Amino acid sequence: MQRWPDPYPIQPVEGFDVRLRPPGSRSLTNRALLAAALAPGESRIAGITASDDALAMRRGLATLGVRIHGEGNDWTVAGTGGRFGAPSEAIDVNASGTTARFLTAAACLARGPVVLDGAPRMRERPIDDLVDALTSLGASARILGKNGCPPVELGGGGIPGGHATIDAGRSSQFVSGLLLAAPCAEQEVVLSLRDGALVSRPFVDLTLEVMRAFGARPEWRDAATLAVPPSGYQPADYVVEPDAQAAVYGFAAAAITGGRVLIENLSGDSSQGDLGILDGLEQMGCQVSRRSDAIEVRGPKKLRGIRIDGNAWPDAVLALAVVALFADSPTEVTGLAHLRIKETDRLAALETELRKLGATAHADGDRLRIEPGTLRPAEIETYDDHRMAMSFALAGLRTPGVTIRDPGCVSKTWPDFFDVLATW
Repeated sequence: MQRWPDPYPIQPVEGFDVRLRPPGSRSLTNRALLAAALAPGESRIAGITASDDALAMRRGLATLGVRIHGEGNDWTVAGTGGRFGAPSEAIDVNASGTTARFLTAAACLARGPVVLDGAPRMRERPIDDLVDALTSLGASARILGKNGCPPVELGGGGIPGGHATIDAGRSSQFVSGLLLAAPCAEQEVVLSLRDGALVSRPFVDLTLEVMRAFGARPEWRDAATLAVPPSGYQPADYVVEPDAQAAVYGFAAAAITGGRVLIENLSGDSSQGDLGILDGLEQMGCQVSRRSDAIEVRGPKKLRGIRIDGNAWPDAVLALAVVALFADSPTEVTGLAHLRIKETDRLAALETELRKLGATAHADGDRLRIEPGTLRPAEIETYDDHRMAMSFALAGLRTPGVTIRDPGCVSKTWPDFFDVLATW
């Protein structure tokens, strides 16, 4: 049953002053779950939010024979020591990109063949760059779908290792997937980035951080080369920190309303790449305070338009684009070609929905330009994309008459988002 009316009306707010503790990071959760699954013995992961993405990873690991216990925020993972079972059924990743990319690599460690499939949109999201790199490492992998997209068949039997060159110009998740499986390869894995290109590098650094927490020893050999020895993993107790991707909506809300948000338990020194939006908000006129235990953002009386590269924090770009609606001059964000292969073609979706609200928006190549206009009510299509729903809901905090179609799509990463929004 739908939890919220569809379309969901957003109520404007006055005097925005919010203390917010976001849910646990789904990016850290899915990395930690896989590392724990490949370690021997039991690992405990605390701070998990049971989002669609986390549940997709849990189901996928269960299909591979991993036992995971716990129904709240704390889960216990009984690791397999680097080898998975041979499932009799396909792994259904649904719409979870991290689950698809991470398990494509990890399923090569199964004792028999594995087929991985997902939702209709997943069958439109390319995975051939990852499969090509896996075969270069001696693994058995082939694409069953069209245009380099899932379904994928992994032959199992392990990953011999060696050297591979990977095209990471479309998704950092290809690199993260290979890295997470690499400690369980038969020999050292060395990954070279084709042309030195890597989109969203902070997410790869986050992967390395989680791998080290579970005893692996990945390292950068140089700016375009990563190496992972066949050390395996060790069980660990791991605490998932609050999700910077969720905190983004609090930051953006403060900017839009000229109010204040305090994000609790999230360090200003966190490795989560989406905190890069803070640099953009500062340039737009916000006051930002980064502490070891919290981050505070205060919005200005007037927002400025800016030009900024959003390549390292693409998910947060959607929220920044909505903030740009309220600036006094145009904003241009570059480095966004990889937004075309997310849950939807986010560049096209942004262009369409920003125009509904009264802006002049134009997406061209890897850039998006937003010229503010007279804001007006609009019914926003979300394209089954959680970040479209959460980002455009923020426009309604200052613009009466904004409604959000399919609000339930936020369950992918933040199931309680609209409940929290209603308290603002």
